[in-house]
Amino acid sequence: MPVILRSESNCQPPLPLERLRQSAEHLLRLCGHQHSELSLLIVADPAMREMNRHYRGKDKATNVLSFPMAEGRDIPNGTLLGDIVISADTAIREARELKIPVAKRLRWLLIHGLVHLLGYDHELSAAEARLMEAREMELQHHLTIIERKNTMIQLAINVDHVATLRQARGINEPDPILAAGICELAGASGIVVHLREDRRHIQDRDVRLLRETVKTKLNLEMGAAPEIIAIALSLKPDMVTLVPEKRQELTTEGGLNVCGQKKKLEEVIKEMRGAGIPVSLFIDPEPKQIKAAAAIGATFVEIHTGRYCDAIGETAQDAEFDLVAQAAELAYGQGLKVNAGHGLSYHNVSRVAALETIGELSIGHAIMARAIIVGLERAVREMLALVRGA
Repeated sequence: MPVILRSESNCQPPLPLERLRQSAEHLLRLCGHQHSELSLLIVADPAMREMNRHYRGKDKATNVLSFPMAEGRDIPNGTLLGDIVISADTAIREARELKIPVAKRLRWLLIHGLVHLLGYDHELSAAEARLMEAREMELQHHLTIIERKNTMIQLAINVDHVATLRQARGINEPDPILAAGICELAGASGIVVHLREDRRHIQDRDVRLLRETVKTKLNLEMGAAPEIIAIALSLKPDMVTLVPEKRQELTTEGGLNVCGQKKKLEEVIKEMRGAGIPVSLFIDPEPKQIKAAAAIGATFVEIHTGRYCDAIGETAQDAEFDLVAQAAELAYGQGLKVNAGHGLSYHNVSRVAALETIGELSIGHAIMARAIIVGLERAVREMLALVRGA
């Protein structure tokens, strides 16, 4: 099933071309053309404008052009279908206007171009336009199911704030162990706790009990301090997330400077890997940090979403979201598994949850704050509905 993909665009960050090629292969199978050949070319606006001028007599760039090699809709499997040309510049611009990931816009343009190759043409009549749109929506629906089948986004819940409330009175409740169990029963796919050096909330006993009782996945957030490393190696959580840690901060304020600590972090990763513990690095959405994380052998990165969540005004929030989306695409392309978290709430989570490169969101404060009003189980289920519905 040859999909010939070529890019003449130098846009930054690089487009998720391998994912686009895989989508094209899925679409050919869905259309009964698993043995047909498709050519896919990615260009910049000037090249697209020139193609429109030469072939269509229109002096402007468009988002997609199709050049079919066969006529009609009764095209046999094993045919050379033709060429689809997509303008990267226009696709990126349209994705920003629609407030969707670039990968999602590229996928729609691919579908639109392919349906043209299969004999549909919305410019012929209103009836033909409706028929073509229905076919596009059908393919979009089935492709989404295929590509999400094994990558359904997960929700991990941080129960640190339960321990914070307990420690404020120095008593035994509320119990983060019980809270973790309720979260799991409500549908959470993992529990997150941060064992800080100053033990301001989660205590050693909490982590030991959670290791024995968590049925899904226990993610231990930690600084790269020798004492905490030893505890992690002894308890063997399902994964650890290395985070920066400052005693004066109320909560983690930013991502790790992986570039400036490569040797130290690489040693920790090797120790954890030797004990069978995957390592995630909590990093800001910066290309240099992502590339450094991949270079030192991290299995995961968790993209810090704090700046996106704290941005004031639509323009600033859009700009920060673009950085998160681009970072997730880059990390995915580097072979890293991608999580995200920090500051996510019921009001801003859907947009991040819709990013197909992100496998899991880590959320704590918003859920615990909501739980005070509606109860923990309902708070978890409401957040899970937003995440899965995105």
